[in-house]
Amino acid sequence: MKKTNVVLIYFVVSVFLAALPAFGTPSPTEQLKPTLDKLVTILGDQELQGDEKKRERRQKIMSTIAERFDFQEMSKRVLGSPWRDINEEQKKYFTELMTKLLENNYIGQLENYSGQKIEYVGERIKDDKAQVSTLIENNGAIYPVHYIMSQEGERWLVYDINIEGVSLVRNYRAEFKSIIRKDKYEGLVKILEEKNKSFE
Repeated sequence: MKKTNVVLIYFVVSVFLAALPAFGTPSPTEQLKPTLDKLVTILGDQELQGDEKKRERRQKIMSTIAERFDFQEMSKRVLGSPWRDINEEQKKYFTELMTKLLENNYIGQLENYSGQKIEYVGERIKDDKAQVSTLIENNGAIYPVHYIMSQEGERWLVYDINIEGVSLVRNYRAEFKSIIRKDKYEGLVKILEEKNKSFE
């Protein structure tokens, strides 16, 4: 066998073997879909309806979302540059505050679910970032919802949601930036604590 043929075969085999992990890793959409399916099932469960079931319903929703959402990365991006200036304990606490705020602001809206359909319409991947695009049908209206994800090992995790062109991260970051400018990081924390307490 000619040397050039041996080199060519070796090259082809090497490329194929290098690509195997990528082929074996589920796509962002394949990883996100089971989480959203489970969420829809919880929201539609008649046994979890009503105020008396609110705590149990919220716990199930949040544990399901936590499987595929990276709340720390989301909190880091929302806070922006001040994230670099706070210690690990502060980062953990800020993430807890932010997670609770998202639960109070957005999960409450999800609980109004009444059988809306989710259609997966596209997926874009660039390096370790991806966007999964969906359409939500509600009472005849169609709403585009994009899930922005990053890759950690073989897992794709959501760190931002874009609803009708509005980024959750950018929206909060703009709001928090003005608060930090006036009241510093400590002032923002106090405001988030009070906001979460008001929902109780």
